[in-house]
Amino acid sequence: MTETETNTYDVVVLGAGPVGENVADRTRAAGLTTAVVESELVGGECSYWACMPSKALLRPVLAQADARRLPGLAEAVRGPLDTPAVLARRNWFTGDWTDDGQVEWIKSIGADLYRGHGRLTGPREVTVGDTVLTARHAVAVATGTRAALPGLPGLAEVRPWTSRDATSAQSAPGRLVVVGGGVVATEMATAWQALGSQVTLLVRGKGLLDRMEPFAGELVAAALSEAGADVRTGTSVASVSRVDGTVVVVTDTGERIEADEILFATGRAPRTDDIGLETVGLTPGSWLSVDDSLRVDGTDWLYAVGDINHRALLTHQGKYQARIAGAAIAARAAGTDLPENTPWSAYAATADHESVPQVVFTDPEAAAVGLSLTEAEAAGYRVRAVDVDLSSVSGAGLYGEDYKGRARMIVDLDEEILRGVTFVGPGLGELIHSATIAVVGQVPIARLWHAVPSYPTLSEVWLRLLEAYRDN
Repeated sequence: MTETETNTYDVVVLGAGPVGENVADRTRAAGLTTAVVESELVGGECSYWACMPSKALLRPVLAQADARRLPGLAEAVRGPLDTPAVLARRNWFTGDWTDDGQVEWIKSIGADLYRGHGRLTGPREVTVGDTVLTARHAVAVATGTRAALPGLPGLAEVRPWTSRDATSAQSAPGRLVVVGGGVVATEMATAWQALGSQVTLLVRGKGLLDRMEPFAGELVAAALSEAGADVRTGTSVASVSRVDGTVVVVTDTGERIEADEILFATGRAPRTDDIGLETVGLTPGSWLSVDDSLRVDGTDWLYAVGDINHRALLTHQGKYQARIAGAAIAARAAGTDLPENTPWSAYAATADHESVPQVVFTDPEAAAVGLSLTEAEAAGYRVRAVDVDLSSVSGAGLYGEDYKGRARMIVDLDEEILRGVTFVGPGLGELIHSATIAVVGQVPIARLWHAVPSYPTLSEVWLRLLEAYRDN
């Protein structure tokens, strides 16, 4: 009979991805003893199968695309990318899927790491193997999400790619079908098309990136098609099989497509199905609803941070939530009675609601923060969309020949502030933080006129947007 060991901490964090790491960092900085539990690699999805490897794959693709827009340089980069070199650099960014460095970081902040599958086994209690971890103040669940596959008969036998396979593959398939029209689908279609695959993108809806302004998906779809990808919107997969190693896809219109691999990028599901939620009165497999301090509704000790609360499925937003949760846990542990409904305080993840930024690293890049026109109108704001073609900006012409891009700001006509901003075009991802500051800070339009963009940069689009608002 195995003896059970019990260890007590102030805080127990379930999940050691970037979100869980940030919770632990904040609670340790506040002097709280902290245990971190991880069943896979310390560093989580972002470090090994999402943000870092995907952007490592995409950076050479975008750099080459930019170079091809410049006379004097274009001819020097006409050849294909060195795919093995790109994949080797990607491997380096993942540490070849070892987590030694991340483990050392956990140790450096003074937290204790427990490897294994952790499950809640009661209030303030997490069990890992034969060890029971008891939390004096809080348990923070940061287990993230997994790829959600559709219920197609026989899909498991096809061995489809999920996002993990797409970001960790060690060679480019000759033919790749990508199912989906969101961020993962468009980024991976962009990457593998440039790395030597013939990509067919099957999108059930009318366009790509349907959570952004419509022109974002339109510009990305046009660029993918120009790069050689076969983009088919309004197309669903009716069946898929693998015959003698070849993937055979039949669409809802009866078309037959053959490929070497198929990637399903059709959504995410919470990793909450086997973490013991039933032991504390919650439903396994569900998203966890939280308040703005990230505390699970109906509890005074359980926090759900990052993707699993379904507020904003983005690493940077999850890390933001982790900082808020860590501060709230520390304050409550010190006996502070946190006030309710205090937007923008140190204990409220207010930005989750209407100020979320995101960059899609396609060519062109698509970046947005806040509300789209449709979302702003649905929220009841009286707004106006102000659009600018990037060709009107001197910095765009210098950036590359035949620059294609568009910007939009959503102006609240009653408050004279911005509710949302969208940029689509090469090199525009780095502009989104200026827009985020304007949206989060609710900077008045009148004051934005005094934020003078340097000439001749792409940021001069801000001046063009303000002029368009004034003159129309």
